Amino acid sequence: MPSDPESNPNPAEAAGNDVLRTLRIAAGDAAGQDYPPATLYVIATPIGNRADITVRALVCLARVDAVAAEDTRTARQLLHYYGIDKPMIAAHRHNEHEAAQALVARIAEGARIAYVSDAGTPGVSDPGARLVAAVRDAGYRVMPIPGASALTTALSAAGLPEGPVQFVGFLPSKTAQASTVLASLATVTAHLVLYEAPHRIVDTLGLVATHFGGRHCVIGKELTKRFETIHRCPVEEAVAWITADPQRQRGEFVLIVEASAAQDGDSTLTKALPILQKLCASLSVSEAASLAAEITGVSRKALYAEALKLREE
Repeated sequence: MPSDPESNPNPAEAAGNDVLRTLRIAAGDAAGQDYPPATLYVIATPIGNRADITVRALVCLARVDAVAAEDTRTARQLLHYYGIDKPMIAAHRHNEHEAAQALVARIAEGARIAYVSDAGTPGVSDPGARLVAAVRDAGYRVMPIPGASALTTALSAAGLPEGPVQFVGFLPSKTAQASTVLASLATVTAHLVLYEAPHRIVDTLGLVATHFGGRHCVIGKELTKRFETIHRCPVEEAVAWITADPQRQRGEFVLIVEASAAQDGDSTLTKALPILQKLCASLSVSEAASLAAEITGVSRKALYAEALKLREE
């Protein structure tokens, strides 16, 4: 007997209907929330994949009176994709002070104003902090609408041990200044998160290897986009990995450097040295330190330093 199409819907169509039903519930919940007037809404936008925008962000963008943006063209494209049309106000790094005064005046009249950066969360290595400060100083409300961030996206997939995190952002453009900054961070006992552009990533990885020998790093490239790559390796191997394929040097980067490990007790390290010495006889310094750390539980950083001494001897 032929099956009844009504009782056996297409699986893809059924799944699509389930998603739409879920989105309607989420949209209804977001629409029913309070979006008070005389407020600045700081809204996170996708860092690559447009589907990563939140339902609450879309509802808020549809409710505000105007959208201030780091780049009005980028913001207009995003809003147009979702069928939202709002007046645009340029508020970028070069005019943020003047734009803030104008926006405070509009908020004082009761306007709801959204602020978006080019991608991710405003104020995190992006403009927005001065605007937020001006609105707060004037006595008006600032409401964050959280969402995508390259910082948290990279950390979530890094697989590094739990612990404190220090956000560094972009290093100075001059190599000597960048090296000075990294040198000052060498003893920080927190994972370090850096942003980097494609034309500087090789040089930056070289500096990282110089200042943070014995640690691991995580290289996040084109996060949430089609050619997303997340690679973890000892810092000494990072330059070789990224230069092995020209495609690996394209896109925007998030670089995480593993935290400086606490020094192990002398007795624990002493017990690990015979194993390290045998491994150094047939492996590179980096490989020997990594394997010895896995076998003994002693920090790779401490073992790497000892392996360098053994190799010199």
